[in-house]
Amino acid sequence: MGVPPALSRKWLLVALVIVVAVIALFAGLAANRWLRPRLLSEDDDTGMAVKDLVGPLLTLTVLLLAFVLVTANGSYGKAEVASRGEARALDQLVETAEYAPDAQRARIQAAAVCYARAVQAHEWPAMSVGNGSPAPSVWSTDFRQTFRTLEGKPVFGMLIAADNKRSEEREERLTQASASIPSAIFWFLLATLFITVVALGICLPRKNNRGQLITLTVITALLTTMLIIIRDVDRPFGGIIDVEPTAISEVERQATRDFLAHHPATQIPCDEKGDRRRLV
Repeated sequence: MGVPPALSRKWLLVALVIVVAVIALFAGLAANRWLRPRLLSEDDDTGMAVKDLVGPLLTLTVLLLAFVLVTANGSYGKAEVASRGEARALDQLVETAEYAPDAQRARIQAAAVCYARAVQAHEWPAMSVGNGSPAPSVWSTDFRQTFRTLEGKPVFGMLIAADNKRSEEREERLTQASASIPSAIFWFLLATLFITVVALGICLPRKNNRGQLITLTVITALLTTMLIIIRDVDRPFGGIIDVEPTAISEVERQATRDFLAHHPATQIPCDEKGDRRRLV
């Protein structure tokens, strides 16, 4: 089985960040050995001590952590809220359908099951690269077609309100699936990491520098990890720290139970992936 393209691109970017950080570390150490004597005339045993490296370490760490927290509270937080809001709206739609006539109730609840399945099977993987999927829209169209047959009845307004809420939350979820950090800013941060590590490497003493080397390595690893986290959190549906379709999966399970309870002999009009079944 091949690796999905979205997953390949994600790990390719992670590998790129790590490679750039390692190159920066070795470039700084090389510059320390061959370029430092030409730039500085001080004694070979002096240079930036470990305590001097702590200042940039703390400053850069705080800045990057703040950036990560802002991103997490923004893109990731909104994505999670929208996902749960969509699930609640879909659940309300299923419950409101109980007040509709039997034929319409069956169609609405069946379409809700298929919509939830399509979101999980098709749209969730597509969101890992910032895209949506037309699969759930097939079933939201079914909602509206069924609603037309109920126009003028008391349940009509409640169904429209629940479906509008579902649509709004889905749009917000898809919006948050796209990266909120422009690529130019990410590459700027990567360039900043490279320049910072090289500059710190140049400032190391050339002798008796084991403590400084260890500290610089830790700084490089920390900055690399932070940059990877920034990129990961900025895409809340496709990274290590991702939003799972737990809420809508639970709604799908409950809607399936309700549908089968009222229509045990009727087949749900879609397969497990939310694709419409073909009539044989």
